Amino acid sequence: MNSPKAYLLDLDGTIYHGKHRIDGADLLIQHLKSSNIPYLYVTNNSSRTPEGVAEHLRSLGIEAAGEEVCTSAVAAAEYVASESPGAKVAFIGEDGLEKALISAGLHITEESPEYVIQGIDREFTYEKLTKALRWIMGGAKFILTNPDLQLPADDGLTPGAGTLGAAIEAASGVKPVVIGKPSSILMKHAIDRLGLPASEVAVIGDNMRTDIAAGEAAGCRSILVLTGVTTEANLETHMRATGIKPNEIHKNLHELITTI
Repeated sequence: MNSPKAYLLDLDGTIYHGKHRIDGADLLIQHLKSSNIPYLYVTNNSSRTPEGVAEHLRSLGIEAAGEEVCTSAVAAAEYVASESPGAKVAFIGEDGLEKALISAGLHITEESPEYVIQGIDREFTYEKLTKALRWIMGGAKFILTNPDLQLPADDGLTPGAGTLGAAIEAASGVKPVVIGKPSSILMKHAIDRLGLPASEVAVIGDNMRTDIAAGEAAGCRSILVLTGVTTEANLETHMRATGIKPNEIHKNLHELITTI
């Protein structure tokens, strides 16, 4: 099989753990740049803008620019804008989602929205849940930026956007359209930006259930690194649960670099 012509890179668990750079991440990016191999960072995180993500990467000593980042918030906004340009939308989320919706030319309102777009919201309340329920029961289409149930924080796990989405789904009885990994929608958004067929793109990630599953769903080559959620100890369990076997598996980023 020919080598991939471009790469889609997961972030949390692959490039960094929160505020800590994963060993070899800076060298991987330097290698891709020096080899003139195109790549994009792809994240389910909807709270940060692309520039905010890039700023975080730079703070860890990793070269990054906002235009190299694909977030679930931007993909969700562009998904809605392509389906219904200038649509009236309500959102439950943070700064990254709000700015993405505005940039996509969508009209933010709480009066009879056509769409409810929900991401991570660390100020989620019963009042917001009630509003989402009523908007959706009133006919608004429910869009979920990403299905992550848990997020790692410096002091332990916290509820993710998927947990909030599960509450809204339970209340409304309506399943959302999911944009982020393992859905292929975010991946297609990133692949289109690369301008290459999916078969010529490889996804690098640490999570079998999101990164690798999304890569497979999008028709990309999949490269698993055992630097985060999936480890040598649980690899077989994850492969059985997903029914997927990555095209490549590497213990760390240093090992991966030698194959690119």
